Amino acid sequence: MTTFDTLHDDGVSQTTRKGEWRPGAASRLRRVPVGLGLAWLILGTVLLWAIAPSLFTAFNPLEGVGGEQLRRPSTEHLLGTDALGRDLYARIVHGAVHSLTGAFVAVGLGLVVGTALGVIAGSVRRRLDDAIMRVVDVLLSIPPLLLSLSIIILLGFGTVNAAIAVGVTSVAGFARLARAEVVRVRRSDYVEAAFGSGGTFASVLWRHILPNSLTSVVAFAALQFGSAVLQISTLGFLGYGAPPPTPEWGLLIAEGRNYISTAWWLTTAPGIVVVLVVLAANRVSQSFGRAAA
Repeated sequence: MTTFDTLHDDGVSQTTRKGEWRPGAASRLRRVPVGLGLAWLILGTVLLWAIAPSLFTAFNPLEGVGGEQLRRPSTEHLLGTDALGRDLYARIVHGAVHSLTGAFVAVGLGLVVGTALGVIAGSVRRRLDDAIMRVVDVLLSIPPLLLSLSIIILLGFGTVNAAIAVGVTSVAGFARLARAEVVRVRRSDYVEAAFGSGGTFASVLWRHILPNSLTSVVAFAALQFGSAVLQISTLGFLGYGAPPPTPEWGLLIAEGRNYISTAWWLTTAPGIVVVLVVLAANRVSQSFGRAAA
């Protein structure tokens, strides 16, 4: 059997095995849907904003410039300025770290706690399973925004507390999904065969049940990331998130609503960024869901 690689003029590496031609990386890249590629581009750009905002703007997001109040978008100020003369583009870029950090904390909390509860509920005896799922049902019966506000009132205002509140609201969803996946995998033939061959419960759970159960949970985490960004922005808009002058996206929208008739860009620009990030996260989660299926 002979195998060899050839590199054609179009840069596509192909492998011949028994006369069969296989497309290389460049060809596979061209098959990526445009919407999915655009979604990854949006998420990657926003992530770079959070990691290195100074690479994208030289303006200080907290200091205003006298005489530059409420400037319209221009070549000098791409998205205009606010009522204190602060560059809006700079505030959006520097605000990415607050919104994304809060979303990552919220999703991480829901993923770890919710998945642990779901795995326990799907693996143990009926009484403990019923007790855990009744708690999950109670959490699901409370509107997420109401539950988030109640937790923030107990913990206090701030981005971290808002993220914790949003994370608690997502625990129930992760727990229900993880339990359903564990129960489904436990009934599979290969799991029964693993138990029949003398495997212990812990070894079978770690080697067979968990790896085949968590793919859908990861896809759900990507979906929850977009939802977490939206919920944290909502709490910031209502005044329960980061305090001024922190350039958090929801707070930026709230600060610009008093000037909606004269300076529309103050609410429109951060609002569009939030919508794009949420839509991009949803598109990526769809691709994960198809891969899991």
